[in-house]
Amino acid sequence: TLQTETAALLNELPGRITAVETAEVRPQISGVIRRRLFTEGGYVTAGQLLYEIEDAPYRAAVAQAQGSLARANAAIRSTTLQAQRYKDLVGVNAVSRQEYDNADASAQQARADVAAQRGALQSAQVNQGFTRIRAPISGRIGRSFFTPGALVQAGQADALATIQRTDTVYVDVTQSAAQIIDLKQAMKNGGVSEANGARITLMLPNGTAYPIEGRLQFADVSVDPTSGSVILRATFANPDGLLLPGMYVRAKLVEGERKQAILAPQQGITRDARGRATA
Repeated sequence: TLQTETAALLNELPGRITAVETAEVRPQISGVIRRRLFTEGGYVTAGQLLYEIEDAPYRAAVAQAQGSLARANAAIRSTTLQAQRYKDLVGVNAVSRQEYDNADASAQQARADVAAQRGALQSAQVNQGFTRIRAPISGRIGRSFFTPGALVQAGQADALATIQRTDTVYVDVTQSAAQIIDLKQAMKNGGVSEANGARITLMLPNGTAYPIEGRLQFADVSVDPTSGSVILRATFANPDGLLLPGMYVRAKLVEGERKQAILAPQQGITRDARGRATA
């Protein structure tokens, strides 16, 4: 005996796993890698030291900048004292006004040189700090593409390694724009009501169900012109690391609820040439 009831509208969609955070570890200066300080495939924390680049040239640059700053500081004292003396002498016409102006300009130039040398020292210290490459985010780090002894350069195309945070992952699924329009029209006509919280379950590549339910985050605001589909993004907790970035999955999305639906046993349903169901 068949009777009407409320039925959930399920839609099974293809999707891919992506990490919530991905960071490529890249050098910001050029040099030879001296040490690698992490285990490939392990977990790293933000700020953890990953690589050391040979810093001898950068230590020398810091020392040179410190010497230039000391020389500029020494020059500022003599030029300032001379300008003060000339200021007193110009009042009694012992020196010309031009000589005083030249001495005052020299004192100002010395102060400007100190500021410039202080900036050069800070720049050299920053470059020296870049010889110690640290993790920008916490997560699992992949294999290292460069070994100790390899020459790396700032702005190079290849990253040293990649870090991904996968304790929570995104699942990006695609749904055709026609299906979205049909669902919205059914909701507008009153035959379908919106589901309470968009729930999503996953089917793993081996055919088993993922035990943790996810939640729909958002739908893209535009349609892909090549495929006519819209990207939907859901989040899933991944405490055991079972979901890996790039993994292909099937997502079952509860899109709505049909009121007064009649559910019949599948064995009693046949379909015509156009795929329409007949009981």
